[in-house]
Amino acid sequence: MKSYVVLITTPNRLVSEKISRGLVQKKLAACVNRVPGIQSRYWWKGKIETAREELLLVKTRQSRLPALTRWVEQNHPYDICEVLAIPVAGGSKAYLDWIGESLA
Repeated sequence: MKSYVVLITTPNRLVSEKISRGLVQKKLAACVNRVPGIQSRYWWKGKIETAREELLLVKTRQSRLPALTRWVEQNHPYDICEVLAIPVAGGSKAYLDWIGESLA
């Protein structure tokens, strides 16, 4: 079964905690890392915006991606939230096995 790292940005710690806790409790993610203090620059409604955000690094399986994406979209405060799934090309077999076992 294929593993993925999913990138999700949030506006603050409170939202990061809600999203990460929900994803792990619902077994949509084996692990979520919170990276505070990032700065994002992006186009929004025709102009360039800059915002302080947090980044969540979510480890999951391909089979969980549709449900994970739906859950984040339903529980995230942004109109359009970042949910980018990046396939894992390789890595520690023990860690990849652990992701699968955690989501069984």
